[in-house]
Amino acid sequence: MTIKRMDHVGVVVDDLESASAFFAELGMEPVGEALVRGRWVDRVVGLDDVRVEVAFLRTPDGYGQIELTKFHSPAATTAEPNAPANTVGLRRIMFAVDDLDGVVARLRTHGAELVGEVDQYEDSYRLCYVRGPDGIIIALSEEIE
Repeated sequence: MTIKRMDHVGVVVDDLESASAFFAELGMEPVGEALVRGRWVDRVVGLDDVRVEVAFLRTPDGYGQIELTKFHSPAATTAEPNAPANTVGLRRIMFAVDDLDGVVARLRTHGAELVGEVDQYEDSYRLCYVRGPDGIIIALSEEIE
């Protein structure tokens, strides 16, 4: 076996507080926050004088985690903050939810917007994409029982 497990997904954000609140509203549980800096970080990420704040949030089942990272130094860069869903690169994270409409309504209180529409795939799932803080796109899937 090559992979032991997928540990977490990292997302660079400009507003750590808003992004953390967005994912907490989704049902993720805060695990911890830290200020990270030092030569080891510089070497790992290939940048100089790195100083970041990180916040970890875990899914309720305890298996999945997100690391939200706010770069203070060097400043974060972006090519296109509201890139469309077909942009090359990591574009979304999918979450299975019990009440898709309720989750979307709660996330809207944090400034989230639907990317397209809520729609149904056959008799199996209701799905949608939601854009949250800093242009983060998440996908939501509700199994139809």
